[in-house]
Amino acid sequence: MAPSRAPSALLLHSMRSLTIEKSPAAFALRAFTSTSSTYEQAQVERTSFYRNPDPETVYHPRLEPRLARAGRPPVGSRRRRMALAQSPRIPFEQLPYQCFQEARKILIEDREEKLRKIEIERARIARVREADPSTFRGGEAFKQKRLASMEAELERLKILADINDPSVKRRFEDGKGDMNKPIYRYLAERKWREYPRKVLVQRITQMKVVPDVVPNVDPILDVKIAFGKKAVAPGDFVASDISEKPCQLTLQAFNRGEKLVTIAVVDPDVPNLETDSFDSRCHYLASNITISPTKPLVDLTRLSPDSQVLLPWLPPHAQKGSPYHRLSIVILQQKDNIPIDVEVARQKAQRDGFTVRSFMSRHLLTPISASLFRTKWDDSTAAVMERAGLAGADIELKRKKVEPLPYKRRNPSSFR
Repeated sequence: MAPSRAPSALLLHSMRSLTIEKSPAAFALRAFTSTSSTYEQAQVERTSFYRNPDPETVYHPRLEPRLARAGRPPVGSRRRRMALAQSPRIPFEQLPYQCFQEARKILIEDREEKLRKIEIERARIARVREADPSTFRGGEAFKQKRLASMEAELERLKILADINDPSVKRRFEDGKGDMNKPIYRYLAERKWREYPRKVLVQRITQMKVVPDVVPNVDPILDVKIAFGKKAVAPGDFVASDISEKPCQLTLQAFNRGEKLVTIAVVDPDVPNLETDSFDSRCHYLASNITISPTKPLVDLTRLSPDSQVLLPWLPPHAQKGSPYHRLSIVILQQKDNIPIDVEVARQKAQRDGFTVRSFMSRHLLTPISASLFRTKWDDSTAAVMERAGLAGADIELKRKKVEPLPYKRRNPSSFR
């Protein structure tokens, strides 16, 4: 006897086989067209779907890579794009759902209230700015402190005005948020702190970037590493032929305004055979780099060699037999966004024996983020070292054999 099918499966099959009947009004409004024109229209729509796919409605697995290669990656999930492609083109704010529209009315009223508070706060800030510092008990310092607190409250009200707007959330999820606006910076930072930042902190602490390279760091920037089209997660191994050329960094800031930063790429795992220990080496050093929430991309190959680069890129390498090397990328913020004198800094910058601590204390820098990738000996390391003019590719490091103590040696006579 054949096994019985579940009632839910039978019900689903019957519902799928049903056809939805159109109302008489729909038939009355339908225009009289011939079968050939309807067929031609369907063919045109099908041709446009396959030849000119839309990033917001494409859901075919073969068309998604084509858009990605063309620089127009698909927006959102495949399920969402399929739903948009198979639904009528109704604006998001005009969805015909009564509960949705009633909820939007409440949100609109709340937003109008927040906008009134924003105007009141702006007027208060203007009055404080025009006031004479002598009228305050603490003078100019108290005035600036009060202005800072009032501007922080203004930013908070701007976020509260848009935090519940469904259009804002949809635009952010589609990757179309404007980082000039406080609400999108807030949503991006909250999403980053939920998981990516925890992974970054775990990598730099577990792999001892803190305190081997930098004494401490509380990341406030989202650091992403890429070599060409290859994205590198924190702590990943990168082949020597891929890391031969400088990387591209995405330093996503979440605070308003521009920052002047210094980028240092340091290897703290250089073997020292004389002292039987490890030294540090600087593979790249550049200062006076401007970043902002809207301009996070930093291509190390395009920085000015005269006014920014202190030490050019040295290909990461590890000798055969040595343990893997941690290439630590440290982001240092310059005090008060004051540029560093590159000529003076270049005189004391050296690759071998470079320490981030001394460089920080010399130029009054503060670490604001860090990341790393790892390298080890592979089939392309020798060729990379030869092209870079580095010695030691023909040397293989081996661990010293340590003789055990007498009481730990095996005694064959006791095994009889």
